[in-house]
Amino acid sequence: MKTVVYDGSFEGFLCAVFDVYEYKINEPEIVPLRKHQPSMFAGPHFVNHNLRHSNRVWKALEKKLTLTAQKAVYLAFLSELDGIENKLLQYFQQAFAAEKVLDEDVHNPVGQSVFQAAKKARREKKRTEDFVRFQETKNHLHYALIEPACNVLPLIAKEFKKSYTDRCWMIYDAERQYGFYYNGRQVQKVRAKFLQDAESQKDAIAIFDEGEALYQQLWKKYFKSGTILAKANTKLYVQQMPAQQHNNFPEQQPHLGLSLQDRLTNWTYKRA
Repeated sequence: MKTVVYDGSFEGFLCAVFDVYEYKINEPEIVPLRKHQPSMFAGPHFVNHNLRHSNRVWKALEKKLTLTAQKAVYLAFLSELDGIENKLLQYFQQAFAAEKVLDEDVHNPVGQSVFQAAKKARREKKRTEDFVRFQETKNHLHYALIEPACNVLPLIAKEFKKSYTDRCWMIYDAERQYGFYYNGRQVQKVRAKFLQDAESQKDAIAIFDEGEALYQQLWKKYFKSGTILAKANTKLYVQQMPAQQHNNFPEQQPHLGLSLQDRLTNWTYKRA
């Protein structure tokens, strides 16, 4: 078995598929760089990110997969399930060998695995969208921190670009440490440097607009009020709110603004 290491992007994964065919790699195990564990017994094959190679693979797949199957492939990749790259490679191998265009097939275990992974990512997208909470800084940037179970931020950013055109916003995936920033004209991919230690509460609150700080106070008061708690279905609340998101919600923050000052400084903007 030969480990094939790529950069973690979808284009990088397609480049890995290209290399598997180009170099005739037998029994490949495709893994993203962040999950790669070096072995003293066998050297890995590191994939170079080459848009020409990724485009070539995708154009070939467009001829062998229906549009529904193409979407499922991308969503399945975003699911980040263990081994999904190798399951997708098997699916591609089936597609290239098949005489007809592949679509969802209940009798194809490999294909079903891909479509099930796609459904997982689609559910996580909807779930995460429902719990995005924007907060406003003094420079009028609306930001939200998320920690989804799947890498659904590219899908969410696309939706928010359509819905929130009247403000500058940023949605940041704290788990994967990248985000998307909308400057009123276009969406850009961003990365940020995180602080290890929390700054003082005074400095943290200074980041927020006064109206936002008041909003958070009112929201927390509303959330903790006796009448609300008396009617609250705590079990349902816990089930519906993604556990990994709790610390990013205003009502869960013990001090106003610490989540931003805690985690987010020194933006470096890159085009998506």
